[in-house]
Amino acid sequence: MSGPPSPPASPSRSPGALQVFWAEGWPWLLGTLALWLVLAFGASLARVSGDSMNPTLRSGDTLLLLKYPRLLDPGFPRRGSVVVFRGPPDSPYSYTSRTLLGREFQTRPVHIKRVLGVPGDRVELRGGQVWVNGHALAESYVSEGWVDDLPPRTLGSGELWVMGDNRRVGSSLDSRAYGPVRVQDVLGEVPRRLWPRPDVLPGTPP
Repeated sequence: MSGPPSPPASPSRSPGALQVFWAEGWPWLLGTLALWLVLAFGASLARVSGDSMNPTLRSGDTLLLLKYPRLLDPGFPRRGSVVVFRGPPDSPYSYTSRTLLGREFQTRPVHIKRVLGVPGDRVELRGGQVWVNGHALAESYVSEGWVDDLPPRTLGSGELWVMGDNRRVGSSLDSRAYGPVRVQDVLGEVPRRLWPRPDVLPGTPP
């Protein structure tokens, strides 16, 4: 005589989406977060557009942009360094008109220039040269040309004087047009070119 029938087997349950994520997806999440942190606060690439940094940089050059010095280096940025920044928010020279879907709006693009004056410096343009604290800068990396004279100006706290290496009149939109740049608007410094000719940029501090 046979015994009572066995109870039916419980149907197998597939793991939920949350279980699958914790089992398989968290490495991808951590990797994405790590990549974002590196690009936002560590280093990324920058590309030159325009001729304002000739002959040091050419349009199309790919650069290494270091962002961490602005967080870790109390002396950032140093005189002579090439930096990426946004122009002063109160200057019309800092904005560019763009059109999207038939509507025009203003953007504040980034620029690449060289820091010539840091907070507290007295900057003057005279006789085709840049003078800082009464001394003419020796700049072997700049283009030949003439720099319009500007009267002395002492930079305040958090202010930088930036110019392109292309010193011909009208060749670089820089502090000659929009005045000092705020340190807080500097995204990072560019110590070297990566492509097409990898090298350290001339004139940059060690």
